Amino acid sequence: MLDNHSTTEISKLGEFGLIKHLTQNIELKNPSTVKGVGDDAAIIDYGGAKMSVVSTDMLVEGVHFDLSYVPLKHLGYKAATVNFSDIFAMNATPKQLLVSIAISSKFSLDAIEEIYSGLLVACERYGVDLVGGDTTASKSGLVISCTIIGEAEKEKIVYRNGAKEKDLLCVTGDLGGAYMGLLMLEREKEVYKSDPNIQPDLEGNDYILERQLKPEARIDIIQMLADCGVVPTSMIDISDGLASELLHICTQSNVGAQLYEEKIPMDPMTFDRAREFSLDPTMCAMNGGEDFELLFTVDMKDYEKLQHNPDVTFIGHITAKEAGVNLVTRSNTEHPVTAQGWDALLGKDN
Repeated sequence: MLDNHSTTEISKLGEFGLIKHLTQNIELKNPSTVKGVGDDAAIIDYGGAKMSVVSTDMLVEGVHFDLSYVPLKHLGYKAATVNFSDIFAMNATPKQLLVSIAISSKFSLDAIEEIYSGLLVACERYGVDLVGGDTTASKSGLVISCTIIGEAEKEKIVYRNGAKEKDLLCVTGDLGGAYMGLLMLEREKEVYKSDPNIQPDLEGNDYILERQLKPEARIDIIQMLADCGVVPTSMIDISDGLASELLHICTQSNVGAQLYEEKIPMDPMTFDRAREFSLDPTMCAMNGGEDFELLFTVDMKDYEKLQHNPDVTFIGHITAKEAGVNLVTRSNTEHPVTAQGWDALLGKDN
């Protein structure tokens, strides 16, 4: 009989704590395994001109998506692109996708075809081959698990642990939009539940809704970096929020950082909707998650190559570890950065 007093609740560890706990004793035995657990993707070297880059991600109904407002075709598209984003975060190119799906009896063939149509549209858009997977039954809802295989030249691969003091901190696109899109959808869902006669009021919010329902991975940034001759010193995709991802880079690179609030890019619609919800827009950008933008660091010598690119914003710089990871506010006060983003394991905000 299990002794309840000797067990540890998973909720006490959280998603990243659980991953660390489960993987801390893993020993890599094959010389072909260049990088295992601890980055956006694993790196495998079979001795060819290019290295294999492999990642996997899972979307679970009721945790990662709500079918009351998520179109199935969009869900398939998102399931693919969030995996592609992990490969781009390694400065690599996705090539093959495997999709496993667990479905309950409530889903018709037409519904599954919709999911796969979204997957195939994403594969066509990003030049990826859907090469296999698995299907099984589910008693609790829909689960989609994707494994993505990419490739990259050895010297071009970028890890999370390469940031160094005085490097510049960069982010692509704008942040917080996906989170505000989610809040809009959740609000309208609650209104509908209270009175099904009231139609959802989502007009004028196309941008933030698309950021949540149909995110794009930044293939354009990887192409731009190659064209500019820039190889970031570290990189990560923003799936769990800017704060969380910055802390990952700093922890694994053994450095600190200064992040400037006034530099964080945000779309005006995101800012306005955050105010409507009585939320701090900066909090939404720092901790909202699911933006699938890229956070990366570059050597100071590469500043001129990127300074005029409208899709890249310089938001801070890397410091010594002893200085900590700090947010410099608009009022010029410093606050330690803490991660309060989405916990996929618990299905709630931390």
